[in-house]
Amino acid sequence: MDHEDRFVDIEIKLAQQEDLVDSLNGTVYQQARRIDQLEAIVTKLAEHVRTLQEAGQSPINERPPHY
Repeated sequence: MDHEDRFVDIEIKLAQQEDLVDSLNGTVYQQARRIDQLEAIVTKLAEHVRTLQEAGQSPINERPPHY
C-alpha cells in the first residue's frame, strides 16, 4: 500500500467521522429541544398541582368520576 492509498483511506475515514459528528450533533440538538419542552410541561403540572392544593383540592386522592 503506497502513501497515496493511505491518504485516500484517511480522507474517507475523516469524511465518515464528520458525517457521524454532524448526525450526532443533530440528535443532541433535538434531544435538548425535547428536554426543554418536557421541563416546561413539568413546570406547568407542578403549578397546577400547587394551585389545586391551595384551593383545598387534592388531585392525588380524588376519586375517579365512575365511582
